[in-house]
Amino acid sequence: MCAEEKKEIRVLHIDDEPDFLALTKVFLKRNNGDLNVDTATSAEEGLKRLRYTTYDVVISDYQMPVMDGLEFLQHLREGGDTIPFIMLTGRGREEIAIEALNKGANYYLQKDGDVESLFGTLAHTIREVIEKKRAVEALRKSEERYRLLAENVRDVIWTTDLNLRFTYVSPS
Repeated sequence: MCAEEKKEIRVLHIDDEPDFLALTKVFLKRNNGDLNVDTATSAEEGLKRLRYTTYDVVISDYQMPVMDGLEFLQHLREGGDTIPFIMLTGRGREEIAIEALNKGANYYLQKDGDVESLFGTLAHTIREVIEKKRAVEALRKSEERYRLLAENVRDVIWTTDLNLRFTYVSPS
């Protein structure tokens, strides 16, 4: 396991049920020491926390007063925030799941089932979304290095497909 994988994962969990927030925080920390969970009891409070603290992932309930989870997600995405987002709700309907995913949620989970299973699935989902984000970022950085190299080297660089057609020729 490399140092990057051991790095603490900062989670913001938003739900209007304080008891559920407390249970989530205790369970995730107890069984997953690298997960550091902050909580907010409303989408508005979540937005404030996001302004002042950097998080790796957001978990949000759907049904909350004033601003629901979908409106919260839409607000984030319209503002250009690409933070991984997990919708975790007890009031699951297929239409809500589809809308959440269409608006940019990475995952949609329901609170049903036993608590042990739910929090195990949630911890796994958090790690999965973080791994994907890190892989995409590593690929982006690698492509940027390759692009800079290809654009600035004095020699001509080219790539071809299996039919020997040029797919890239450097500007040199």
